[in-house]
Amino acid sequence: MSQARDRRGAAARLAAGTPVLPVLLVCVVVIVGLLGAAGMIWLPLLTAGPALAAATNGPRGVLRVGLLAVVLGAVLGARDGVPGHELAAALSALVAVTLPSALASALRGRRERVLAAVRSVAEAAQHALLKPVPARVGPFQVAVRYSAAAAEARIGGDLYALVPTPYGVRLIVGDVRGKGLPAVGTAALVLGVFREAAYDEPDLLAVVDRIERSLARNLGSDDFVTAVVAGYPRPGHMEVVNCGHAPPLLVRASGSIVAVESTRAAPPLGLRALSGEVPGLQVLPFADGDQLLLYTDGVTEARDHGRRFYPLAEGLARHVSDEPARTLGALHNELLAHVGGRLHDDAALLLLRKPAPDNAPEGRPDAPEGAAELEPCTLTPRRDPPIG
Repeated sequence: MSQARDRRGAAARLAAGTPVLPVLLVCVVVIVGLLGAAGMIWLPLLTAGPALAAATNGPRGVLRVGLLAVVLGAVLGARDGVPGHELAAALSALVAVTLPSALASALRGRRERVLAAVRSVAEAAQHALLKPVPARVGPFQVAVRYSAAAAEARIGGDLYALVPTPYGVRLIVGDVRGKGLPAVGTAALVLGVFREAAYDEPDLLAVVDRIERSLARNLGSDDFVTAVVAGYPRPGHMEVVNCGHAPPLLVRASGSIVAVESTRAAPPLGLRALSGEVPGLQVLPFADGDQLLLYTDGVTEARDHGRRFYPLAEGLARHVSDEPARTLGALHNELLAHVGGRLHDDAALLLLRKPAPDNAPEGRPDAPEGAAELEPCTLTPRRDPPIG
């Protein structure tokens, strides 16, 4: 009984490692040879079997297909009376194709393993830098969607973070100039400083100053980061500091959508020394049912085949709901459809919503002192400021 089980197990392992499609291809060639006229015209076609196995299977599978092709070629060549020297030449060609194909398969498998390892490292880096945001942070419902432009990448130059602190929930969404590993390194620097300063500094402007000082020490003269830093220090009040970034979209509980344009022009982070301008703090009324969408220019500057930008405000109006995850899912799908399936720049979306307290009617608190109602406006794609 045990020997029978061992034989069945060995047969199952052999069948599992057998390349099905290349074997079928070899069988088709043999059947064509059997049904057609006798001769060696069909013999060279057997090399297609191991060549195909090299693209779909490991080296053992390639050698199995090659051995099968050699055996069947020898049997059928002898059956058809192919001259010995011609048959030997055809079988030698099979061996000559099989052995390099096995080597190519081994190299392909090695590259795939290296790529898998790189992807796992990139995924670990993403979780370390862009930590997953829970569906509920403090009093807010939260959702995030992030897409890197590079097809094999998990992270890019866009950044986001949302942390509960002793001074309320604080968040940042930003865009590093450039792409690739340098942009990832800058994003890591900004996020590290933000997470530390958000816990230490009572004033949101002081958090921004900490990031600015760190970038001034570590960035080149032509590097910068656009960002929006926001905080919710007390109920009904949302603080926003915009450093050269696209304006957030504020969705009122009534359904109206307005862009939070900066009241004071401020340079991106890392360029303050060149302009001398400092960012200002905006205080917005933020009631139960209100939502705030922060995003990067990879969203608003995404173009379709007609070179038209994606209308984010219009898309948000179509898909806004009481569930941020559902809203961003619909927005992201529409964005991909707009560009034809693949983005050409990193894109990040972060949406937070202040739900009404349980068993309490929704209501709008009095606006904080100095806050004004925002007027609806049209979004335009951001252009990077001139350097120098």
